[in-house]
Amino acid sequence: MAEQPMLKFVTTPRDMPQKREAEVRREDFREIYAEYADAKAKEQASRCSQCGVPYCQSHCPLHNNIPDWLKLTAEGRLQEAYEVSQATNTFPEICGRICPQDRLCEGNCVIEQSGHGTVTIGSVEKYITDTAWEEGWVKPITPAQERSESVGIIGAGPGGLAAADVLRRAGVQVTVYDRYDRAGGLLTYGIPGFKLEKDVVMRRNQQLEAGGVTFKLNCSVGEDISFEEIRAAHDAVIIATGVYKSRDLSMPNAEAQGVVKAIDFLTVSNRKSFGDDVPAFSDGTLNAEGKRVVVIGGGDTAMDCVRTSIRQGATSVKCLYRRDRANMPGSQREVQNAEEEGVVFDWLRAPKGFTTDGDKVAGVMVQQMRLGQPDATGRQAPELIEGADYVEEADLVIKALGFEPEALPTLWDQPELEVTRWGTVKAEFTTGKTALDGVYAVGDIVRGASLVVWAIRDGRDCAEAILNQFSTAAIAAE
Repeated sequence: MAEQPMLKFVTTPRDMPQKREAEVRREDFREIYAEYADAKAKEQASRCSQCGVPYCQSHCPLHNNIPDWLKLTAEGRLQEAYEVSQATNTFPEICGRICPQDRLCEGNCVIEQSGHGTVTIGSVEKYITDTAWEEGWVKPITPAQERSESVGIIGAGPGGLAAADVLRRAGVQVTVYDRYDRAGGLLTYGIPGFKLEKDVVMRRNQQLEAGGVTFKLNCSVGEDISFEEIRAAHDAVIIATGVYKSRDLSMPNAEAQGVVKAIDFLTVSNRKSFGDDVPAFSDGTLNAEGKRVVVIGGGDTAMDCVRTSIRQGATSVKCLYRRDRANMPGSQREVQNAEEEGVVFDWLRAPKGFTTDGDKVAGVMVQQMRLGQPDATGRQAPELIEGADYVEEADLVIKALGFEPEALPTLWDQPELEVTRWGTVKAEFTTGKTALDGVYAVGDIVRGASLVVWAIRDGRDCAEAILNQFSTAAIAAE
């Protein structure tokens, strides 16, 4: 009788891929986790309990068929595992690296709830797709039939690229417009290489381009081309710009030299990793080397900034967050990685201004906080502790306070483009339809700052809605 390949969580403990030692990994921007060997991936996949109601799948925004591709991996049927994985996910190797699995699939794993430790879903997903690339199982996009319809996509981030992939596979003519010189959005310029090495993103861009997607880069809508020109050139338009406007601080000396935005700091660092000549890095403006760095914020962007600063050679790195560890929005796994690498977290701390030496920042005026009654969201609201202020010396302060949408109706001269009171584009749930005929919107520009996996979901759903619309129009025209 053949051995049962699954349900081994009782006898086999959870085992993540090995992390490179902190003192080694803090010297470079390579990913910190080693690859699973084939035997280890099979072993960890075999821990899945194959439960009748898979909470991992229902809590995944893409509803990936996780139990099936874990079973296929455990049985050594990796190519089939890849086919099942990519059937619902445009970029499984990216999600495997950067999704907060502890809050989504792994955090809802049934065996985790029973005390056996979750299945390492993200690591197995990454392993499956990296193997697929190595073995040549990732095939070029080859539509069975070309279609005459054309779609313009504004924004080459995960939402826009996911939509481009689905549409192009159906034979639609796709053009992607993006303000940057490389496609990928935050995947390329926002997320550091130690979480997502850039060749992983670039090979997907190359796959899309080789499959017939046209990229118009260094193209800023509203400056290099108008929104109306894009609408006129295509049968449908998808707005997938993301949210890039940084939230700011209104407090004394907030404009001092050395007080910088997280997106600027991370973009420059990622450009350096591509080998670009970046004056703002070379002249020290956006370079942490030899500096006392203070990062303000508690989300994943703040975690990216503190860990990037360590790698750039900062003399010290501190993170100020106004709530405690349990209430921070960033990944607990990332906090642990940062602490291992030498970052100091000062919880229940908030800035009230900055001290200066001439026009340069010299320190952060810090207020100590305590947690009071829950606010409208149910989280405990921070309250000021009177008389407990102090100054934290700093040469570089990075503001990682989150992102807001740009004012697209104004920037694009489209006053009829409806937005919410938060500035996000009003769009129909699942389809992404806006009030403008033939115009759709997906990802963060609709949701506000959210997860890459949700942008992928939105892009795929929107592309399917557009294909349905095209089919309906074709039938009506007959």
